[in-house]
Amino acid sequence: MQEVWGYQPCLWKMILVGVGAVCSGGLLLLLLYWLPEWGVKGTCTHTSLRDAQTLLLRTTVGKWKTCFLFFIQFTCLTLFDLFLLYVVPSRKIIHYFTHHSTKYFWNDVMQNFEFYKMLFFGENEIAVRVPSLFKLLIKEVLNPFYIFQLFSVILWSAEDYYYYATAIVFMSVISIATSLYTIKKQYVMLHDMVAAHSVLRVSVCRGNKDIEQAMSTELVPGDVIIIPANGMIMPCDAVLIHGTCIVNESMLTGESVPVTKTNLPSSDEEAARSYDMEEHKRHTLFCGTQVIQTRFYAGELVKAVVVRTGFSTEKGQLVRSILYPKPTDFKLYRDAYLFLLCLVGVAGIGFIYTIVLSIMNKVPAKTIIIESLDIITITVPPALPAAMTAGIVYAQRRLKRVGIFCISPQRINMCGQLNLVCFDKTGTLTEDGLDMWAIQRAEDGSFSPPESDAAKESLVNSTFVVGMATCHSLTKIEGELSGDPLDLKMFSATGWILEEPTEEETALHNPIMPTVVRPPKHNVPETGNRGKQLAWLSPKSCEIGIVRQFPFSSALQRMSVVVRKLGEKHMDAYLKGAPEVVASLCKQHTVPQSFTETLETYTRQGFRVIALAHRQLESKLSWHKVQNLSRDLIETNMEFLGLIIMQNKIKEETAGVLRELRQANIRTLMVTGDNMLTAISVARNCGMVRAHERVIIADAVPPKDLNPASITWHYTENPIQIETFSVKGVYDKQVTLQEQSYHFAVSGRAFAVITEHFPQLVQKLVLRATVFARMAPDQKTQLVEVMQSIDYTVGMCGDGANDCGALKRAHSGISLSELEASVASPFTSSTSNISCVPNLIREGRAALITSFCVFKFMALYSIIQYLSVTLLYSILSNLGDFQFLFIDIAIILIIAFTMSLNPAWKELVWRRPPSSLISGPLLCSVLTQILTCLVFQVLAFLLVRQQSWYEMWTPQSDACNVSSSSFSHSLNVTTPHDHKNIRNYENTTLFYVSSFQYLAVAIVFSKGKPFRQPSYKNCKTHLVLLAQMLFCCSASTQIVCVPHDWRVTLVIIVIVNAAVSFMLEVANDCWGSSFLSWLFCQRNKPPKVRYMHLALELQDDADWPPKPYSVTCAREPQSHISAPL
Repeated sequence: MQEVWGYQPCLWKMILVGVGAVCSGGLLLLLLYWLPEWGVKGTCTHTSLRDAQTLLLRTTVGKWKTCFLFFIQFTCLTLFDLFLLYVVPSRKIIHYFTHHSTKYFWNDVMQNFEFYKMLFFGENEIAVRVPSLFKLLIKEVLNPFYIFQLFSVILWSAEDYYYYATAIVFMSVISIATSLYTIKKQYVMLHDMVAAHSVLRVSVCRGNKDIEQAMSTELVPGDVIIIPANGMIMPCDAVLIHGTCIVNESMLTGESVPVTKTNLPSSDEEAARSYDMEEHKRHTLFCGTQVIQTRFYAGELVKAVVVRTGFSTEKGQLVRSILYPKPTDFKLYRDAYLFLLCLVGVAGIGFIYTIVLSIMNKVPAKTIIIESLDIITITVPPALPAAMTAGIVYAQRRLKRVGIFCISPQRINMCGQLNLVCFDKTGTLTEDGLDMWAIQRAEDGSFSPPESDAAKESLVNSTFVVGMATCHSLTKIEGELSGDPLDLKMFSATGWILEEPTEEETALHNPIMPTVVRPPKHNVPETGNRGKQLAWLSPKSCEIGIVRQFPFSSALQRMSVVVRKLGEKHMDAYLKGAPEVVASLCKQHTVPQSFTETLETYTRQGFRVIALAHRQLESKLSWHKVQNLSRDLIETNMEFLGLIIMQNKIKEETAGVLRELRQANIRTLMVTGDNMLTAISVARNCGMVRAHERVIIADAVPPKDLNPASITWHYTENPIQIETFSVKGVYDKQVTLQEQSYHFAVSGRAFAVITEHFPQLVQKLVLRATVFARMAPDQKTQLVEVMQSIDYTVGMCGDGANDCGALKRAHSGISLSELEASVASPFTSSTSNISCVPNLIREGRAALITSFCVFKFMALYSIIQYLSVTLLYSILSNLGDFQFLFIDIAIILIIAFTMSLNPAWKELVWRRPPSSLISGPLLCSVLTQILTCLVFQVLAFLLVRQQSWYEMWTPQSDACNVSSSSFSHSLNVTTPHDHKNIRNYENTTLFYVSSFQYLAVAIVFSKGKPFRQPSYKNCKTHLVLLAQMLFCCSASTQIVCVPHDWRVTLVIIVIVNAAVSFMLEVANDCWGSSFLSWLFCQRNKPPKVRYMHLALELQDDADWPPKPYSVTCAREPQSHISAPL
């Protein structure tokens, strides 16, 4: 959702802001830079959009609100130059602004800013500007975190804490340099990817002029370009008006199978309709795709009309989605800001406490200011962002080792929360290639027995085999057959040979030279007296030319060709597609009566079934007439030929992976473009639908005539009743709302009808739907959005062909592509099976738990140091420069980076990691550890002051001084050498106790099972902790020597502290949630997530699921009735 407001500059507001900026030393300008909405409202007055000079645009995505500030630009145009010749030439001022590489112009009629495709185009260029290092540096340095660091360094320098300040500056410089290098590298890589072949010379036809050469950057919509015979990289989106092209669209889809593009129809109903990018996709050449080959006339070259340029193209929109991604709406990141605000509140308390205490002790004003501000810098850990990123970086490296490549590291944490994964079928759950199982011909209204060999001699001249040999979209690229895997298998099963015309042959003929297919020579009999008389007597007479091709349409679920056999006067049409669709286009008497039963038998066994039909066209049809006929006129009154049965085997890894996901309480469903019964069969065979579970098919039809839209609920065969089916385990012991005994199966057509006419049923249906068949690419994306609307964290796994939209829209999209990285998906697996899914979820869970552990540890680190400093302030002391340096660098940084090294646990467990920092158990854990640290620090602080040997420390009174027994009373009151009072017994005591508290909470918070490997397997962390403990015991960083008895006491305090911390954390893990639920009376509280709440409602609904063969009709928008048939 986007909202826009108009503003005009206000002089008196600007003066006030200027004065405030001067008085605040520029801090006000920084605040307004971070909050553009405040900046606009603070310097401008609200006005209409028409009169605005400044715009404020607010974009809302989920719970994220992002504000953008724009300044209106003006351009002076001549209407005559815009070809509006019916208007008297005049000059006009046009208002516009640019947002995300798109220009929006003011529309006087609509009284709004709109994107005018047909008014201003600019250069046809997808320009990815690589910003200079200076600009990137300024933007990075102005980040609030680095501004706070700068403030901290200035403050520490004022306190003469030069070593610590220098260390923080060094860390910040490294962090900024690394960030700049990464950002610059990403810009350069994207620029190089986009710039490759983006600017080239093209042949353009403009008006009645001859063909002229022009740069691709000069193209505008409406230009007619020539596609050369040897192909090209498309510099724009263009629609074919003459000829045919073979295109490689792998840049956009990740699928390397060449696609045939045909010209727009010039007559019939389709030609009368307005051009639509989605509807006419099979006629459109997209920017960035490679035209491999063209077919053309001698007199008419292959031509295309430019329809979109620059960032408006398909490639441009893809680049824009990379340049300007939607904000990641993840609860962890939102809660992190709230947690930091809590720390700021704690700092505020310490700030006030320090001021009051210092005034009471008559401390100088300068010291009060410095120490009170210093307490604020202590509560915000400087290494927090780097430490939080470490776990994700380590997870990304581990994923790369198992062949999973990531271009969006922040999504790794999201993978830890996945509770639903959508799978494509073909190439994902099943093998990519199809094997020919058999053909079953239809003769005289009945099916003949299945035949496994379509290439045998008795079938070589049959109409059925001719249809198999001609009805496809195969082409030859560098001498090799290429095209859809199904077509390749079908054609190779016939044994026929495909030949395409060369450029020289094409140039010699006026009509386009067709692709020719013929049987192999050894299959052509030399005489006609060999068994059954065959019609074709020579190889030449067997040649069949493919005159016209209507490519496969996912919307129509069919393709067809028009062919002519050499020597024949008439042409023939062959149709191939989904059996139900093909049968509906055939003469009813040619379709066997057992068609439905036979088809159901094969699809239940998991076979891929394709139907074939034939029609002899009228003799009067010439080649030119056929080129102008619509496919609707050809694809009618067909004669049903039979079925092609192909076997699509389930991959070996599929069943095991789905079982593992089921046991981990992760729901799985199938989204495919295949037949419904085939999809259900595959779902049962791979374990997605178990043997004892029912499948209910929701068959919806749109309203027609006076009949409203309706849904018929078909139950498949009764499930197998198996008494001992369940395997005893965690999953079967804990039956939740997720596990029910029925599943819905929905087709793409039904999904569209239900979405439009039964919106109140959509969420109920998808809650239990497992199979989605015949789904179009945009419907897959729509399904993902519906699942997200009921609070599922959705993963999508596909082969990259028609799943790009869903892969990008899902929380975690995994593309099974051979490419190392895909611009269409956050994750790309180099393995071609779904075993990557549990690997990704395991690493996501480990990374998410690591983020929680590191955040809790860094929060405790700042609080522990805050407590130490606050206690020392009460005696007008503080930690020393070297002590700060040792704690922050030698302890905290090293631990924060090494505690993230725990790899993922080897199994996916039933429960998922928490998703929120602001949750009862987590807050309880943090608060109990804070209280524990507070108690033991206060205990140590008070105990040391109660010791009999305690006195104000001086170098002469050091416990390690051998002459301490001869001290005189006068020496005890000697003025300390340390004017900052750093070296004293309280400081030493708190330094030791707090140092071990850091180590204790690091061990306590570094969780292992069930999401990460146990901490004792992280050797690096243990070596670091051991070294730090030894160093703490022998450290002499501004500490004083204490008596041996007190050292023993400190060891006891540290051990008891660690034991209490460990026991409290274990108790919190075991009973924290239950105790908090009992304490706040929330045991029967309804679930927060919508899908669980909806499941509870459906449990009490006696009419759900609908009864077998009942019909649900759409009467009113919010109501429906069911009636049995």
